[in-house]
Amino acid sequence: MAEAPLALRLAARELRAGFRGFWIFLACIALGVAAIAAAGSTAQAFRMGLASQAREIVGGDLAVTIQQRQFAPAEQAALGRIGAVSYAVAVRAMAEAPSGERRLVELRGVSGAWPLAGKVELAGGRSLRQALTPSGPAAGAAVEAPLLDRMGLHLGDRFMVGNAPVAVQAILVSEPDRLARGFTLGPSVLTRLKTVIDGGFLGAGIPFSETARIAIPAWESLGEARARVRRALGREPLGGGYRIRDRNDAAPGVRHLIDQLEYFLGFIGLASLAAGGLGVAGAVNAHLEASKGDIAILKVFGAGGALVRDIHLIQIGSMAAVGIVIGLAVGAAIPPLLGATVAASLPVPALFGVYPWPLIKAAAFGLLSTAAFALISLGRARASSPSVLLRRDVADPPAMGVELLAASCAALALAALAVVSAPTPAAAAVMIGGAAAAFALLWVLGWGAASAAGRLRAGTRGPLRMGLANLAGPRSAARTATPSVGLGVALVTTVVLIQSSLIAQVAAVAPRTAPALIFTEIPAARGAEYDRAVARAFGRPLSSADYLRAPFATGRIVKVRGAAIERARIDRSRRWAYDNDISLSVIGPEPPLADVVSGRWWPTNYSGPPLAALSQDAASGADIKVGDTIGIAVLGREIDARVAALRKVEYAGFGANFPLVLDPAALAGAELSNVAIAKASGAEEARVARALGRDFPSVNVISVRDQLKAAADLFGRLALAVRAVASVVAVSGVLVLVGAIAAGARERAREAAILEVLGATRAQVLAASGIEYGAVGLIAGTAGVGLGYLAAWPAVVEVFRADWSVDWAAIAVLLAASPAVAAAGGLIAAGQALRRRPARALRGS
Repeated sequence: MAEAPLALRLAARELRAGFRGFWIFLACIALGVAAIAAAGSTAQAFRMGLASQAREIVGGDLAVTIQQRQFAPAEQAALGRIGAVSYAVAVRAMAEAPSGERRLVELRGVSGAWPLAGKVELAGGRSLRQALTPSGPAAGAAVEAPLLDRMGLHLGDRFMVGNAPVAVQAILVSEPDRLARGFTLGPSVLTRLKTVIDGGFLGAGIPFSETARIAIPAWESLGEARARVRRALGREPLGGGYRIRDRNDAAPGVRHLIDQLEYFLGFIGLASLAAGGLGVAGAVNAHLEASKGDIAILKVFGAGGALVRDIHLIQIGSMAAVGIVIGLAVGAAIPPLLGATVAASLPVPALFGVYPWPLIKAAAFGLLSTAAFALISLGRARASSPSVLLRRDVADPPAMGVELLAASCAALALAALAVVSAPTPAAAAVMIGGAAAAFALLWVLGWGAASAAGRLRAGTRGPLRMGLANLAGPRSAARTATPSVGLGVALVTTVVLIQSSLIAQVAAVAPRTAPALIFTEIPAARGAEYDRAVARAFGRPLSSADYLRAPFATGRIVKVRGAAIERARIDRSRRWAYDNDISLSVIGPEPPLADVVSGRWWPTNYSGPPLAALSQDAASGADIKVGDTIGIAVLGREIDARVAALRKVEYAGFGANFPLVLDPAALAGAELSNVAIAKASGAEEARVARALGRDFPSVNVISVRDQLKAAADLFGRLALAVRAVASVVAVSGVLVLVGAIAAGARERAREAAILEVLGATRAQVLAASGIEYGAVGLIAGTAGVGLGYLAAWPAVVEVFRADWSVDWAAIAVLLAASPAVAAAGGLIAAGQALRRRPARALRGS
């Protein structure tokens, strides 16, 4: 403590010289902190936006949804005693224009009290009440513009939805509860609740849902209101029931997506800090190297090692604080700038502003990263004797001491903070462990490259020998830059390969393997007639390779091996098959592409106890094996079925893609509607939609081609942004390379001067430097691409379940750019060194 004022005075005197030698240090810290701060602040803006419009998104304080039935009068009366209530039903139906054009729509019928919260935005000059008022025999409706464009309709035109005539009296621009409803297969047609009921859209066998939205009094808590709803609706019926959502859980899917987005972007920032860490270490080493004479003199005059360490610790801490402040300023400014440019086009509400917690977290990451990479060098400075400092630099192995212990603790705290603050700690631990392993592998590779260069130079001559000698020397960029450049290239490669595979999946693979059309609500009694109608519309015979039809129902697995399902014990990622009803079918003979991986399909004429074929994904959640008995709630009753087979189901492929299939005898006597899939060209799609409109108007025709095109367009728009964000780590690697060049600039100038004195030409010196740094870029780039490939393949195949596809053009660019950029940096450094006269360089002036 007595030495603290002296350390401060000496450190302040050194800091008066400015940031000389610390620009790379500042850039590395600021870049990573800015990325983390921007990611956290953007995510927080979305969370605050969701919270600020929670009532509008839900449509009230509570939303209660039931499937396949409407609320009974007694239930409506009970809900009405809780608060103000509005009702809305949603059903898929086919719309047909006078021209014969047919499209699937989401028909929504709303009560007079809708919406309880938020506003409906319409175009066309009418209020919601006026827009939904009938126009003669036609129901009034507000229709989304994409449907009008596709069907050639305008304001005032009439068209059919099912058998109900509808008049377009307004263009539906936005609905307050649209975000909470999630993905829809068709544009919305908004009309009165009575229109939907009278039109026969809520009949038996037609999938629909009804949602009651409740606005509770200000003095009542949400918990109490939820309890009153449960008492009003009673216990959940078998295989169905209701779902309650409140304003605190307005859009759970969107909130989860925001969490994952924050983690992804934050991980890139953390990787940037890790990649830039060697830049920090290099800058600190360079500073101590330049100050070794001063350090030696201080020690000769009696200064203790702790004082020397504290002087430089204060300097480095001050520089780190400046870098963190710069990063926080940039990170805090990015979200408001983003909001000013794209806020109007965002599908999720956002309140862009400055939020303290994301900035505090980013500052903590920056501080811990600096400590992890800088303290070891300070330990060397403290432990080195004056004679050692005057004879050589402070690059000895780190001495065991408080600095090494503190650096280790900082590194562990950095990893712990990343895991704890991630939305999925297990996934975060895997990613951080993988990044650390990659960093260590690249570090070993850099040292191995330097060692190999030392052995290879014996058989070479000229610039190649000089370049290999520099690569093997004590200031080799292979040791300092390879880990950072390689990590940056690895992350960019991972993003590029995942992105290219997903884009190929939706733009090329899926259109080739997935059905172009899906038909639902096919009357089972008219199945054969329907097949003939489809074949006539196609104008060609249909085979199992391009057309499949099967019965369809939904059910829920409620028991396994006689015991009730305990959903809390199932991993969240595998709970989808047990949280809700899943689609199922009854199929006799084994269908094409059944992909049975365990067990056997039942015989064609099987008539024994119920058997089931279950998808591997669904079975893994509850550890279901062949031979186990499962209880299935279906059609209002529960049946026990033995699992005869487990199969691999490609949900985006062409086949019987049901997670659960039962033998025909299991549901004998049940009148199930059918679904069908078909491969078709664009012209065939239009012919089929028109033909079925005459003979089967109740059948829904869903164009998957449109959805795939929309998905491909979305991936295309995100491609540049994702690559740009991932390139932040590559920029950190380049900064480290620049730092390595700058740190050895004076020594390289001396080497260039000596080579010139010994007769080397300028071209030879330039070539040697280009060879040295080009080799570093080649080694780091190749290793980074390989590591990126290893990281991307399991993500594409196992996580996204997509076909592996490599963007070879992008890989070639990465492989070529790494050595080119590194060689260019070496040439620039050599050019700068050659500008100094040999005499001045050798005198050190």
